[in-house]
Amino acid sequence: MQSKSMINKTDRTKITRLPKRGDYSEATIFSILDEALFCTVSFVHEGRPLQIPTGFCRIGNQLYIHGSVGSQYMRYLSDGREVCIVAMLVDGLVLARSAFHHSVNYRSVVLFSHARKVEDQEELYKSLEAFTEKMIPGRWKEIRQPNDGEWKKTMVLAFEISEASAKVRSGPPKDDEEDYDLPIWAGVLSLQQKFSGLIPDPELKNYIQLPEHLKLYNQ
Repeated sequence: MQSKSMINKTDRTKITRLPKRGDYSEATIFSILDEALFCTVSFVHEGRPLQIPTGFCRIGNQLYIHGSVGSQYMRYLSDGREVCIVAMLVDGLVLARSAFHHSVNYRSVVLFSHARKVEDQEELYKSLEAFTEKMIPGRWKEIRQPNDGEWKKTMVLAFEISEASAKVRSGPPKDDEEDYDLPIWAGVLSLQQKFSGLIPDPELKNYIQLPEHLKLYNQ
């Protein structure tokens, strides 16, 4: 039996411009969040808009961000105010025959939520492990774990992923019918996020070998 989705479609998340590009499924929303390395968190403080770019990770229906306990914006968010979080992946530049129809192939998520300061030690540990593993799978077991002093300096905030939507564009240009006969090249310039090699730390000891979980990135 298929489990009930935790995503609620609301007036704020309903896609009104090109609604066929909207997707409210957990599978799509979660997959975009899992692939994207960064998001922006937008909120209002003292009547003024603020937007912060940050790294994040997801565990279940919770999105986590972390920072210093001394961070001003982390303290702002920890009071439970409403935020809008956006993550986006760009897959290609869509080059049409007309300037008007140039576009971008993308996958994006917009969600509305409230911060919850994570106090449970097990949840703190798992969220920071998920952060590290999202960057490089296998890294968490290789590195030194946070000590008590580092835990005390770190704040983790969780946001429930319940009011959200995804929007996706893919495929070739959508030109006007009369423009298809124009002698103009059209198509998609594909974009990919990829690693381009490892740069050893100058302080790295000569005897330290490249670990297995990093060999994939050294080609």
